[in-house]
Amino acid sequence: MKKIVCGVMAHVDSGKTTLSEGLLYLSGNIRKFGRVDNKDAFLDTHHMEKERGITIFSKQAVFNTKNTAITLIDTPGHIDFQAEMERSLQIMDYAILVISAADGIASHTKTVWYLLNKYNIPTFIFVNKMDQELADKAVIYEQLKENLSQEIVDFSNDEDDKFFENVAATDEAAMENYFESGFLSKDLIAKLIQERKVFPCYFGSALKLYGIEELLSGIDQYTIEKSYKDEFSARVYKIGRDESGNRLTYVKITGGKLNVRDMFGEEKVSQIRIYSGAKYSTVPCVVAGEVCTLLGLNNTKVGMSIGETEDTFVPFLEPVLSCSIELSKGIDPNMVLPKLYQLCEEEPLLDIVFNEELREIQAKVMGEIQLEILKAQVKERFDVDISFGEGKIVYKESIENVVEGVGHFEPLRHYAEVHLILEPGIRGSGITFESICSEDVLDKNWQRLIKTHIFEREHRGVLTGAPITDIHISLATGRAHTKHTVGGDFKQATYRAIRQGLMQAKSVLLEPYFEFRLEVPSSFVGRAMTDIEKMYGKCEVSAMTENSSTIEGIAPVSTMRNYQKEVMEYTKGEGHLMVIFAGYGKCHNEAEVVASKAYNPESDVRNTPDSVFCANGSGYIVKWDQVSKYMHMENVLEPQIKEVKPVTVGAEFDDGIGVDEIDAIIERTFFANKKKKDKKPKKAISYTYKTVKTKPKKGNFLLVDGYNVIFADKELSELAKINIDGARLKLADILCNYQAIKGMEVILVFDAYRVKNHQTETIAYNNINIVYTKTAETADQYIEKYAHKNGSEYNITVATSDGLEQVIIRGAGASLLSSRELLMEIENAKEIFRNEYHLT
Repeated sequence: MKKIVCGVMAHVDSGKTTLSEGLLYLSGNIRKFGRVDNKDAFLDTHHMEKERGITIFSKQAVFNTKNTAITLIDTPGHIDFQAEMERSLQIMDYAILVISAADGIASHTKTVWYLLNKYNIPTFIFVNKMDQELADKAVIYEQLKENLSQEIVDFSNDEDDKFFENVAATDEAAMENYFESGFLSKDLIAKLIQERKVFPCYFGSALKLYGIEELLSGIDQYTIEKSYKDEFSARVYKIGRDESGNRLTYVKITGGKLNVRDMFGEEKVSQIRIYSGAKYSTVPCVVAGEVCTLLGLNNTKVGMSIGETEDTFVPFLEPVLSCSIELSKGIDPNMVLPKLYQLCEEEPLLDIVFNEELREIQAKVMGEIQLEILKAQVKERFDVDISFGEGKIVYKESIENVVEGVGHFEPLRHYAEVHLILEPGIRGSGITFESICSEDVLDKNWQRLIKTHIFEREHRGVLTGAPITDIHISLATGRAHTKHTVGGDFKQATYRAIRQGLMQAKSVLLEPYFEFRLEVPSSFVGRAMTDIEKMYGKCEVSAMTENSSTIEGIAPVSTMRNYQKEVMEYTKGEGHLMVIFAGYGKCHNEAEVVASKAYNPESDVRNTPDSVFCANGSGYIVKWDQVSKYMHMENVLEPQIKEVKPVTVGAEFDDGIGVDEIDAIIERTFFANKKKKDKKPKKAISYTYKTVKTKPKKGNFLLVDGYNVIFADKELSELAKINIDGARLKLADILCNYQAIKGMEVILVFDAYRVKNHQTETIAYNNINIVYTKTAETADQYIEKYAHKNGSEYNITVATSDGLEQVIIRGAGASLLSSRELLMEIENAKEIFRNEYHLT
């Protein structure tokens, strides 16, 4: 019997836990079909979940179908507990995404879909609540294909010709197979699903128990067990405690097997449990593919891996609020802190710290509901009453230009000097690192140590003392002493180099943004859009009927966080606001925030930018702005050789992107920045070395993102629905005419990333070049690389409406045209040409 781990996830109130209950009931795992509203659901085991009617903690259940042993992971749907959901994704083989037919594609559903793509999880879709009066299968199916993926296929009837045609259309090899045989085997369909080329879709009602047996049958037939290596490895996805206070480590075995009394890292496993709901059984061993809970381990952490997979889990979702934890009078913070740290083990993003300057305990949270749960947990587990100060926005800082930071640490009998190049990174990339320092200059072991020191702590910015992010750090050069250098010397030099670089840089304050969906009676649309404009947000009406309208967009968390109450008031309870964290962008009121923080970076002794030098047998401090006069190695960067155009931090909120492109921004700008961890982050700009000389540009190039332009034009878009080849050729002909008028080099780029084993192909078509990208490379990736490689030699203009691509291209120094602007420019050029030559 094959083994799979399958997660269930959804937007809150979509019926996710009810579906899980139905799967367990119809598979014979439970005798009674529980209900959330009756507070007897099998997987809502905690009393707080029963009271609130929402899932707060991820749960595990095990059951069997005809051919499959399934470990089901029920995850939270509420936005405040999405970090718990994201952590569970790292152990899933498959996922079931539940969508309410009544509510359609909620904003949070798009976030979940993005995360499923990020973690490369094959996904089954179950459209729930089809028994409701307004549920329309054709409408919701079209919404799924438009908003999530064109590869979503209705599996309600998986035997007819139409079904086979729809599945075959997602893959060239499958299409050839279907033409030859007239059908597709279940094994082939299962392989397409595993490769995320097809997303099966089922329709039903979890509460009425219809459509669930078809889903169970589909999971049984169309899933494939992963293959695992013989060597032991495992992934920790959760830390918890049982009713007796025992520390529990939840893991998935990803290789080999584990026995009781075996070593897990440097600790011994005392017990192995298999949980199903609130109950568990103990087993002597577990094998690859199984999810279990280990006792006896005290040093495990969420996201850590043991064995061959040494990569560490880095979450996408982040807390947006920071608040103080206030204790009752007479309670010693030193007594409470160790207890709170237990909760921090279980929910790492809480990031509980004691701020010595303010003499207060601080925590980071996702929202107000999480605060209520945290308060109840502390009382229940530790019998301590706490309250919270007003939630404050979690700001971050980045930079907008390239600088070289120098740190020198040389008290008596110590020595280290480090030169780091700091440059703006891609939005959402965090802190990235590379070394461009020769091992002949600085030994590889010292270079590794410097990298460790860069990532071992959260470095603070110089505007408000907020954490820095979206900065690419390069080790340019460094020096050690053969006799006096020890490891701690490079720690000090590295910290000081980062800080000294920040003091020179043009810093920018970032704030978190919400992606939102606001549903209001149509009579209140004007009021709502005016409110959003006042919040420094951007929006558009995405749907409107006589009675109700839907507005979607982005806005700062600081201005929108309390807007739901206002909506409820002016709509008399008929309005509804849904929000999800969408990433960080440029702060709308930077000067005001910086002034209110009154942060003095030179007074922050824990984050000093100054260096320590040695003379006459004793060390002395050199202020950060004088370090260049004393440093022992020359700068790598030549100051002011040429102006460097940095990535415009917050460009996704620029006025240059109109409201009619808001959907594309929401879909791609924030989310697309989170690349898979095995990919090297794209560099936003080039280094300015002493050897670099500015040169006149050689010529003019226009790079066109083909499909982006096609679907921006109504005529081309309509043609593409009928004949995509015809649309491509028509766009090529239009550009040929445009090239003849303007005289620039034109490169038209199309995706071929779905075509197996395809190499980059360039075709000379009349007077332009057409490029079909290689397998696994999209058009925007090709354009980005081309612009970065050739931007210094040629005047490059890129035509695209992709929000993320616009941000990246700005960093490469290229000019931009939106797709519509290009089409208008072509029409204008044709008109001028006709007038000049008196053509009609």
